[in-house]
Amino acid sequence: MKTTDPIFFTIGIALCFVSLAILLLSTLGIGKSGIALSRRRPGVVNEPSVLTRATESAVSFVDRNVSKNARFGTQESLEQAGLRLRQADFILLVCCIGVTAGVVGFIAGGFFLGLLFLVLTPFSAMLFLKIMANRRRAKFEAQLADTLQMIAGGLRAGHSLLRAIDAVAQEAEAPTSEEFARLINESRLGRDLKDSMLDAARRLKSEDFDWTGQAIEIHREVGGNLAEVLDQVGETIRERSEIKGQVKSLSAEGRLSAYILVALPVGMFVYLSSANPAYMGVLYTNLLGWVMVGVSVVLLALGSWWLSRVVKIKF
Repeated sequence: MKTTDPIFFTIGIALCFVSLAILLLSTLGIGKSGIALSRRRPGVVNEPSVLTRATESAVSFVDRNVSKNARFGTQESLEQAGLRLRQADFILLVCCIGVTAGVVGFIAGGFFLGLLFLVLTPFSAMLFLKIMANRRRAKFEAQLADTLQMIAGGLRAGHSLLRAIDAVAQEAEAPTSEEFARLINESRLGRDLKDSMLDAARRLKSEDFDWTGQAIEIHREVGGNLAEVLDQVGETIRERSEIKGQVKSLSAEGRLSAYILVALPVGMFVYLSSANPAYMGVLYTNLLGWVMVGVSVVLLALGSWWLSRVVKIKF
């Protein structure tokens, strides 16, 4: 029985997280159809369950009392990450995950491990949003040159600029299709295309798309062949992408060294804590040990920041 207890314990923890994911996906409405039930099935009355009503009450409470003043999981950061969630839904989701992780940590290692899991949950959520936003931004910039070529082709075919952008929104891949569809929808509501494109460039933090918006605005004021202008901008973006790829390949060794140097002390600390807890327990039994742990964390954070600045090239 002693050899199988850890296996069953691990399976139980995994089932807890799976059940939490299923509960959140079903109650927050992620993946549900956006068409009302009355339109999909006329005559059928939609009676929400007790769980759904409780979830809606919790989301409303968070929306009224937390979301307005919270800087965590803002709507802008959710849009940058490509998540179709409201801020209240995301905060409630993180709270549920944090409580579950805290309970699992308490069962696995006691009060301090549970508290650690609970505290690390919001930071992990912020890191997740940042990673998703960076991936979405990189994918958009990788598609931008082909997007401009598609718009230029539509202009040469005799279409208007809005019609060419609409074609990109329908035919391109995400996230380009999502952003250009938003441009079209905002233009239909009466917003100027220039403002929409500048807002999209700011939201995506894309300097290349900012150039595209400025080129289109200059063409509207001065005139000329917009297709040729977009071709030149697209060629410039391709050249910049090639230079970025070369710099990234040349700095790969430095980045790998930085990852190893940052992960090595953390990995050794975790290994020694699990292999010889009595040896590492000295750090937690006196004030000098806690001071050493705090100083090491600060030095590791400063070193990580310095290495990230060294290997990151700004264009």
